[in-house]
Amino acid sequence: MDLRGIALKFCVIGPTYPFRGGIAHYTPLLVKHLRERHQVVFYSYSRQYPRWLFPGSTMPDPSSRALEEPCERTIDTLNPLTWWQTAQRIAADKPDVLLLQWWTPFWIPLLLTVSVITRRAQIPILYLCHQMIEPDSSALELLLARPALRLGDAFIVVSQKDFAMAQRMLGDKPIRAGHHPIYDGFPQQGLARVEARARLGIEPDEPLLLFFGFVRRYKGLRYLLEALGKLSQPPRLLIAGEFWEEEQLYRDLIRQLGLEQHVIIHNRYIPNEEIESYFVAADALALPYLSGSQSGVGMIALNYGIPVIATSVGGLAETVTHGETGLIVPPADSVALASAIARFFDEGLREPFRAAIAQARARLSWDALIRIIEETSNDIKCRRS
Repeated sequence: MDLRGIALKFCVIGPTYPFRGGIAHYTPLLVKHLRERHQVVFYSYSRQYPRWLFPGSTMPDPSSRALEEPCERTIDTLNPLTWWQTAQRIAADKPDVLLLQWWTPFWIPLLLTVSVITRRAQIPILYLCHQMIEPDSSALELLLARPALRLGDAFIVVSQKDFAMAQRMLGDKPIRAGHHPIYDGFPQQGLARVEARARLGIEPDEPLLLFFGFVRRYKGLRYLLEALGKLSQPPRLLIAGEFWEEEQLYRDLIRQLGLEQHVIIHNRYIPNEEIESYFVAADALALPYLSGSQSGVGMIALNYGIPVIATSVGGLAETVTHGETGLIVPPADSVALASAIARFFDEGLREPFRAAIAQARARLSWDALIRIIEETSNDIKCRRS
């Protein structure tokens, strides 16, 4: 049975506004683009992580212009009864495909509950895997996740490394290579670069490097600061995002490296309506990750046509084409990172990279991912028929 071109009925589970973070942005964008071609019932949370598991602020997303889609907030992650009730609703609704998301072991009990009940109702389960293993974690996660993931019918992953992991654990099931799509849903004011910089207090012609998002150990900010310390004329670095580590440790390092006049810190969650200012103002985004699978921040940069200087971890080197849309260096190598930063500014690579990014957008679009979801859903139906 070939379902390509036929409107399907999906159920999706995941976070959305007012929760914070990349997947709370990703899920409503996924639902929005799926709804352009299919029927979607979106289930989200009335409560997400407990306070002890979330090192950042537990305040709601402060954005006045939220990324959200109509949803049913039926899941309290600390109340198993709501998991069972939601699963029963999905089973009664009988969607063509249940879309589940995997990114952290916290969700294993919920995923097991929902998967067992919906499989009894013969509802196919497609997993979107943001990462097979969390950054700063170990392969033990996959052993813990195996009982839940084995209940899935097919899987879409976002990097070749994750594809290999998934094959080792789930090789008898369909596994597709997908991508982290360009984040195109944030408020657009059409800011010019000069105006964006004026809002941030940055000189019009000053070289500017951006580090954006939650500050966590695996994102490698320390190595970025050390790289700037090796340059005789470092660019200005703007660090914009909420610290999940002790900010003073980084301020001490900045002082030790003599970078006080070169680093600006905005330690706060950046609302959606301010995101454009930061990216339009920047010459390049730095992603000096030590581990990880993909980066939603990187996809925001590509949406605004901003080149990326990243490390060769996870799928970053598959998203950023070295020498065309950005530069790729080894992780935890401040010397190589310093050399790439110097090359980017000395050779004036911003404009040629921006031109190449414009050509790469279709390959990394939501439409391209939705087609992969449709094709994988079709594969599931064919295997079941």
